[in-house]
Amino acid sequence: METAQRLARLERLADLLDTRWRIPGTSLRFGLDGVASILPLAGDTATACVSGYLIWQSARLGASRMALLGMAANVALDWAVGSIPLLGTLFDVGFKANRRNMRLLRRHLERKAKS
Repeated sequence: METAQRLARLERLADLLDTRWRIPGTSLRFGLDGVASILPLAGDTATACVSGYLIWQSARLGASRMALLGMAANVALDWAVGSIPLLGTLFDVGFKANRRNMRLLRRHLERKAKS
């Protein structure tokens, strides 16, 4: 599969996890990560596993070790804080670890293409 297609697929996954729906009357967006965090620990663990897939695919696309470490830190923070009842759900809606990770991946791939 071509790199652009793989990136597009990962973008769709990050969107589904972090920004798929909008809260009516606001600009706030949320995804399955925010919904799943309603089930403390179990929901966050499930979405962290899906986020792990995104990191694994990023490694296959050639992301640097530093980018992958940053991605893992984002997911770990999202999991740890997201597992706290109520506060975690609010954090998940605002933090958007997967969107952050896609920015890290794109930034790395852009730098790599320039050199």
